[in-house]
Amino acid sequence: MYETHGTVVGTVITTPVTRSGSTGEEFLAFRMASTVRRRDYTTGEWRDGSTLYLTVTCRRRLMSGVVHSLAKGDPVIVTGELRTNEYTTRDGVARTDLELSAIAVGPDLARCTVVLNREPRTVAPVEATETSSTESVSTDSISTEQAAAETLVA
Repeated sequence: MYETHGTVVGTVITTPVTRSGSTGEEFLAFRMASTVRRRDYTTGEWRDGSTLYLTVTCRRRLMSGVVHSLAKGDPVIVTGELRTNEYTTRDGVARTDLELSAIAVGPDLARCTVVLNREPRTVAPVEATETSSTESVSTDSISTEQAAAETLVA
């Protein structure tokens, strides 16, 4: 099918919660709001317009990053696939909800600052014979490049 992709800038308005779907797969869900702001040129003030409310769902690795990074009230930028969900409440009222199945979620750096916590990368150990030959090659190539640069400068 044709998916509708979109990016929404807004604010997290509920605490992210881990849930299970009908297939048993876990996902993370939170609600966000995005309010249009327009400048009133007669008064020079900013005025809030209508607000878009939607549910954001995150799966797999994204779920882990979001659950440890975001909280209610945080400014976010979310991109993913937009779709509507139709459901009936416990009271029997038919409702429609807009859902954004997230591909990427990040803080809105126009409205906050962030300190990144990078996970260390794991590197496979290299055998001793390969290391020594690689070191000599890279040292030779560096000294050759330095000599060439010194020649050009002189």
